[in-house]
Amino acid sequence: MLLWIGFFVLITAALALDLGVFHKEPEKIKVKEATAWSIVWITLSLLFSIVVYYAYEEDWSGIREMTGHFIPGGKAVVLYLTGYLLELSLSLDNIFVMALIFTYFKVPSEQQHRVLFWGILGAVVFRAIMIFAGVALIQRFTWLIYLFGAFIIYAALKMWASREDEAIDLKNNWMLRKVRKVLPITRSFYGQQFFIRRGKILLGTPLLLTLLMIETTDILFALDSIPAIFSITTDPFLIFTSNIFAILGLRSMYFMLSAVLDTFKLLKYSVIAILLFVGLKMVSHGFIHLPEWASLAFIGGALLVGVVASLLANARSEPDAGSGI
Repeated sequence: MLLWIGFFVLITAALALDLGVFHKEPEKIKVKEATAWSIVWITLSLLFSIVVYYAYEEDWSGIREMTGHFIPGGKAVVLYLTGYLLELSLSLDNIFVMALIFTYFKVPSEQQHRVLFWGILGAVVFRAIMIFAGVALIQRFTWLIYLFGAFIIYAALKMWASREDEAIDLKNNWMLRKVRKVLPITRSFYGQQFFIRRGKILLGTPLLLTLLMIETTDILFALDSIPAIFSITTDPFLIFTSNIFAILGLRSMYFMLSAVLDTFKLLKYSVIAILLFVGLKMVSHGFIHLPEWASLAFIGGALLVGVVASLLANARSEPDAGSGI
C-alpha cells in the first residue's frame, strides 16, 4: 500500500508543480520548452524503472502478495518498460486528434496547456477505472484475453482501411449536440474559464467543449490501448504506472510535435503493426509464449522504422516539390 501511496504522491507533486508553479499564468508553450518537459517526463519514467526493480526484487510493501504475482526485479523492469513504450506509441494517434480538435474550436495557443492538463487528469481517472476493472475481469474470466485480442486486431484492420483524408466529424458529434441541448455555450472564449455566469444563468465556453472532446477521444483511444497492455502483463501496478507515465508525458509531446505532425505521418503504420502484433499475441496466448524482451524489441523496432521511413519519405518529397517551381 505504501508503494501505491508513494506513486500517487510523486504524480500529484509533479502535476502541482506543472500547473501551480511553471504554468500558473496562461502562455503559449514553445517547442523548446515542450521538448525540455518531454525529456523530463521520459527521464522520470525511465528512472522509475529503478523503483520497479527494487520493489519486486526486495518485495517492498509486500507487493508480490498484493498483486498475486511473483516477478523477479529484472523481469518486472522489462514488463514495465514494454508497457510504457506500448502505451506511448498507441498515444501517438491521440496527438493528431488533439491538433484537429484545437484547430476546429480555434483554441488560443496560450489556453491549450490548461485544456490538456485537465484533459489528461481526467484521462488518468478514467484509465485507472478501466485498468483495475480489466485486471479483475481477466483474472476471473481468463478467456477474455482472446476477446480483447480479437478486438485489437479489428481495430488495427479498421485503422489500416481508413483513408488518409478521412476527417473526424466534429460538427455533428453526438456528445457536442447533447451538451448544447442542456447547457448554453458562448460564442467567445473567456480566458481560462470553462464556465461563466450571466445573472443566474450558467453558460459553458468553447473551452469546455474542447475539454469534453479531449476527454471523449481519450476514452475511445483507451478502448484499444488498455486491452493491449494486457498482452504484456496483468500485474496492476506495472500496468497502471507505465500507463500513467505515458499519458502524463503526452501533453508536452503534443506541443513538441504539433508543429511537425505532417513529418511523421507514416507512424500510423507503426501503430497498426504494433496493434496487430499485440492482438495476435493475445489470441495465441495459450499456444505461443514469447520472451518478455521480444515484445519490447518489436514495439521499439516498429517505432524506429516508422520514424526513419517518415523522414526518408519527406526527404524524397522535398526535391520533387522544388523541381516543379
